[in-house]
Amino acid sequence: MSTASCDSAITYIDGDKGILRYRGYPIEQLADHSTYLETCYLLLNGELPNRAELTEFRGIIQEHTMLHEALRGFYKGFRHDAHPMAIMVGVVGALSAFYPDASDVHNPRVQEIAAHRLIAKMPTIAAWSYKYANGQPFIYPRNDLSYTENFLHMMFAVPTKDSRPDPLHVKALDLILILHADHEQNASTSTVRLTGSSEANPFAATSAGIASLWGPAHGGANEAVIRMLEEITESGNLKKYVDKAKDKNDRFRLMGFGHRIYKNFDPRAKIIRKMCHDLLQSLGDESTPLFDTALELEKIALEDEYFVERKLYPNVDYYSGIILRRLGIPLDMFTVIFALARTVGWISHWKEMMSDPTARIGRPRQLYTGSKERDYIPIEKR
Repeated sequence: MSTASCDSAITYIDGDKGILRYRGYPIEQLADHSTYLETCYLLLNGELPNRAELTEFRGIIQEHTMLHEALRGFYKGFRHDAHPMAIMVGVVGALSAFYPDASDVHNPRVQEIAAHRLIAKMPTIAAWSYKYANGQPFIYPRNDLSYTENFLHMMFAVPTKDSRPDPLHVKALDLILILHADHEQNASTSTVRLTGSSEANPFAATSAGIASLWGPAHGGANEAVIRMLEEITESGNLKKYVDKAKDKNDRFRLMGFGHRIYKNFDPRAKIIRKMCHDLLQSLGDESTPLFDTALELEKIALEDEYFVERKLYPNVDYYSGIILRRLGIPLDMFTVIFALARTVGWISHWKEMMSDPTARIGRPRQLYTGSKERDYIPIEKR
């Protein structure tokens, strides 16, 4: 926890001051002015693109959104009730079989192509994992839609009618993707680096990152927020849960409050809060008890002396969970959305490591706490 695992020029975090920067750019400015695809270009290349560079990058991503038709059959190998994250781990790993050229991991051109393929294909893989789990036909990507709009189209469209995602929903999800694009050396990014350090191909390394993200202690936090809100709403007694959270002898904790890294406030939460409120206001009289509970709990956390003194403010997981629920995205897809957003961070770190001539295979040390040397005793004498 106190030893740096690597050198990196991608993301800077100051948890005490609530600072998050991608390649030196404050997350607040990127959230206000950028798009997810432009942010992807920045993380991959180190600089913001000019208009021509962004147009070219967008075109390259659009050209790679389709999956090899053989992968359709790969989906059929999963159980009908397979978790979408299980499908993601398998399908992304399977890309290694379709692009064996990606094994030339120190070739800069191969690195670039692999990055483009992953960013482009991840929305299709993610949307198809949802469609398969729900028994619906796969929807192919459309190059006339924006990156985020295309993903929502593949998620929710059906062949029997024309539809186009709500622009406010597209804007909200694009913001979530930007805010989750990278976050320094978290568990999944460290997993991608460690896996990639053995010179495994980028699809295998990314699949390992998805598996790490799947764990509820990492990528499942916003899902836990909704489950908590459902429990509180069903009980009809918000005060009871607030009191439990304040009781140091009670193991109950409010999900989505405070952050391990940000000791003051989560800068991403301040950005996403307004979008969350805009979406809930768009419901009008159609607001649900769960969303009412969410707003009431947020008000308590921002005003109650207990939470304010301990700086237990709502974090990005709290607001993103509410937004994803508002967009109609099911709980088992929440972590898939996280993986979609974080793909560019993973591949940027992998690319940075592969380009480092001093990089070596990862080999963490341990502190041995087992028995001292002892002699073997024959089984008849034990």
